[in-house]
Amino acid sequence: MDALLRLFSLIPGWDQNVPAWASVTLAGLVAAGLCLGFMSLGPVGYVYVERKIAGFMQDRLGPMRVGPWGLLQTIADTIKLLFKEAIFPAAVHKVMFVVAPCLVVTGAFMGFAVLPFSPTWQAADLDVGAFYVIAIGSLSTVGLIMAGWASNNKYALFGAMRSAAQIVSYEIPAVMSLIVVVMIAGSLSLQAIVGEQAGGLHNWFLWKFFPLNVIAFLVFFTATLAECNRTPFDIPEAESELVAGFHTEYSGFFFAMFFLAEYTEMFVASAMAAVLFLGGFAAPIPALQTVGGFDIGPVWLIAKAWALVFVHMWLRWTLPRLRVDQLMHVAWKVLLPISLFLIVVVGGLLTWPATANGFPWDRWVGWLLSALLFVYLATTAARAWRWHARQVREAVA
Repeated sequence: MDALLRLFSLIPGWDQNVPAWASVTLAGLVAAGLCLGFMSLGPVGYVYVERKIAGFMQDRLGPMRVGPWGLLQTIADTIKLLFKEAIFPAAVHKVMFVVAPCLVVTGAFMGFAVLPFSPTWQAADLDVGAFYVIAIGSLSTVGLIMAGWASNNKYALFGAMRSAAQIVSYEIPAVMSLIVVVMIAGSLSLQAIVGEQAGGLHNWFLWKFFPLNVIAFLVFFTATLAECNRTPFDIPEAESELVAGFHTEYSGFFFAMFFLAEYTEMFVASAMAAVLFLGGFAAPIPALQTVGGFDIGPVWLIAKAWALVFVHMWLRWTLPRLRVDQLMHVAWKVLLPISLFLIVVVGGLLTWPATANGFPWDRWVGWLLSALLFVYLATTAARAWRWHARQVREAVA
């Protein structure tokens, strides 16, 4: 918004002839148009990249027929979905059936409103920006439940109920890990959180109180996988069990809207992880923050978000789907206790006077704790391997 207002002010006579409210309104419309364009065109590229990644990991080529190297395949699929007939089964609730995908897309789109792409490129710098993203993300859950119920299909309803239970469960550890960052930054403003990480790679919150914030990042990233219904947490749309889950009865453009929302939420969640732990639009080396006198903060944020989106795609073709009981076990008995532990320990360190006086946590305690954690994980893995080998031997015998 601020950057657009500055661009408008460079036009001769703009400030004298155009009222302030008109400038703000126009800047808001332009910002919304840019976000909407990025949201609409981004998934086209994400789908192509994911299909290529899947092909590479499965030792095949992926889409190759439409355009060079299959670059136009996703565009062709998009055009097909736009012009394909939307079928309404006889028993659906038509109003809610249509409103549901719109609500899901709206919840995904509104997260862009507070993402800080640079100190000036941000639609709205809310004092509670981090809280806003978490709150508005829940709007998509309402749309999924509405879609499952309005479809009047048992598979769609099962998928919607699974999605609601999953998102409600995993939002708690996500918020808990976010609180860790908020306590360190002392603010819910995303601009303030990024500002605290300026100055280079070593200032990123990922390394603060090492390795505690690394664990918080992993908890947050795992929770975002579940909130985006990505593998291994894709039970709401498990094809082998529920046909397609909550969007079983959808076709044409409405079907495409669900995928648009999923990939948009994936980008927003990855961008939030980058803002909270990876410095946001801050460059890892301060000298790389500007090129030719221009701030390339948006490039850095998008690059970090895309790197995490790649991990989302990578995991989809690497990990198997969890069962419902396993999914709930991970949320309530693994991630939640870890996130509560992190809040208590990080909060205690922040209020401990020795921390303010330069106690060398990151230099000594962090590395010692990391070594102990590595030994514990290695021991646990070895114990699990021995148990698995014993089970195999018993099964063969």
